[in-house]
Amino acid sequence: MAIRKFDLEAKLKDDHQLIRTGVLRNDHPLDTSEDFRDFLQACRRGDLKRCQELISAGVNINAKDQFDYTPLVIASLCGHFELVQLLLESGALADPDSFERERAVYNALNNKIRNLLLSYDYSKTADPLQPWSSHITSLLLRDNPPTSDITLSAPAEDFRLHKFLLSARSPYFMRKFAADPEAVAWKLPHAIPVEAFRVVLRYLYLGDLPRDLVGPRSAVTEEDVFKGIDKLCKQLEIEKLWEAVLSINDRRLARQRQQDEVQRAQGQVEALFRDTVLKHKIEVDTRKAGGVKWPRHNFIFADCLLRADDQPEGEIAAELEAVSNGSALPIGPAGDHSTQNDAPAEPRGRSVLFPAHKSFLIRSPYFETMFSSDFLEAHDDTEHLHVIKVDCSPAVLEIILRFLYTEKTDCPLEHALDLLYAADMLLLDKLKAKAAVTISTLGSGNSNVLVDRTHNSHPSNDNHNNNNSQRPISELDGSAAAEVEPINVYDVIHAAWDLKVQRLEEFAARYLAGRLEDYIDEPEFAELIRESADRIRERHETDTIELLDDIRYFLSERFRFRFEGDGLEEMLDDEGLDAAVVEGHDGGGDEGAVAYSDNAKIGREGGGVTTLNGEVVEDEFASDALNYQILLEKIDRMLEKLKLDA
Repeated sequence: MAIRKFDLEAKLKDDHQLIRTGVLRNDHPLDTSEDFRDFLQACRRGDLKRCQELISAGVNINAKDQFDYTPLVIASLCGHFELVQLLLESGALADPDSFERERAVYNALNNKIRNLLLSYDYSKTADPLQPWSSHITSLLLRDNPPTSDITLSAPAEDFRLHKFLLSARSPYFMRKFAADPEAVAWKLPHAIPVEAFRVVLRYLYLGDLPRDLVGPRSAVTEEDVFKGIDKLCKQLEIEKLWEAVLSINDRRLARQRQQDEVQRAQGQVEALFRDTVLKHKIEVDTRKAGGVKWPRHNFIFADCLLRADDQPEGEIAAELEAVSNGSALPIGPAGDHSTQNDAPAEPRGRSVLFPAHKSFLIRSPYFETMFSSDFLEAHDDTEHLHVIKVDCSPAVLEIILRFLYTEKTDCPLEHALDLLYAADMLLLDKLKAKAAVTISTLGSGNSNVLVDRTHNSHPSNDNHNNNNSQRPISELDGSAAAEVEPINVYDVIHAAWDLKVQRLEEFAARYLAGRLEDYIDEPEFAELIRESADRIRERHETDTIELLDDIRYFLSERFRFRFEGDGLEEMLDDEGLDAAVVEGHDGGGDEGAVAYSDNAKIGREGGGVTTLNGEVVEDEFASDALNYQILLEKIDRMLEKLKLDA
């Protein structure tokens, strides 16, 4: 339920007062950068592709412009439902009782957006780094699978820790481990209480600091613990710890400092990830990948190698075919020695091996199970690191590793489909959802529901543009059509079916409905409809086809939504269409070319609009009505050919 307006104004005043006094951090800072202005313009246009690109580039989606407008408010005000959904899923603040959420609700252009905003609560707008920080905190207590590679021993307790994380969080540990990478155990000084070490380690592992630093049965005083923490802060070069300790009793301030610390830790881990995992990856010929040896005690603390093969599909197929049928003829001196080795050669390719750390890999249930069971990869008693082959390309594996280490995902559209399958294999549901978001946003291109692609017949002074504008879309140059098709929608819908991703099923149906005139006559489209019908077990004649039902719905939305309430629904009826068609058109077979030429002349001189079948009508309303009927009739004819009743 939305807050009343006068309560909203009072809350805004209170929030501004807390921000001015420094108690609260401003979650919506002023941003006058060029990228943010570009982002706001994309939000006004509803350009999903450009918005996704800028979000991936790191633009602050919660900032505001000089007029106090945030991207969420603008998207809500302009009526872009898919964009509002993208912003909310990308971390736009929409907490209940917050001023910006209520402002977006009051500015919502329609009830669909308003209900979406009202449905978002605290659980949906939680800190996106919370799963990542929780995993790091859990490493302090996790025994299975074993991931620790350094033990710090105190008189009464042993701490099993991780060199990679300690090096990322503390410059002191980075220098010490670099000087002695083979160290597996250190002794802590007796002069510092063990309670102080516990507080420091919880801080380094992103855990909440305890309010009571000293237990009831402790032999040391709270003052001794504070002195120990002070010494460790200076020695380990972690000055921010002291600020966190001083704010323990203020819950709101402590939560804000904790969020800042998690973001700082993310940057530290990302920097070390680049300097170790990515910087020291190995690229070798696939035939030599099995011979790569990496010592277990190494200076980047890796405890396994992940291998991904990148082989051009065409070359592999050709080489395998040549090897299998014996048609490959040796050329040159090699032909003289062909009898010495009759074994077929492996296809050439490139393999990339990434040094990795089990402490981060076990964020994937796939790797967690692997390292917890009796698989060979779970044992660390070998001289060299185990090589684990992952069934994906090196580029996709790098995206997966970046996500596991830093919770960041920057996936280009060309890798999104492969990432979707790899994330499903590794049981990474969050990464799988991010890949689906990438496909459904970047794959949409620059499309806008308020702009219809069939409106290509406006007059122009340029003769070349005039000629093209009067041709049906199906006859336009194929190169132009190729530019606006960023994905293979058939692969997307099959992936959605295989992996049960509802978001992609809806996206594919909306994508096809928005470009149905380009796909309706393709044999692949008819086969896709047949596959959708066959997915229903023991199908009866009265059963509908799910994909086709979705396409019909989005097709109706495509032609109706843009002129909702302006009489288009009546125009879509069969009655009255003949009156909208420009007089003089003759559909006879012998005079079709002359009629089309006359219609083109009327379209250029009289301002008419050309429909999909070449007819010229008086305005876009009539064009939409006729195009809608044309596409529905094509669907019916296709179903008749497939002998399907839907």
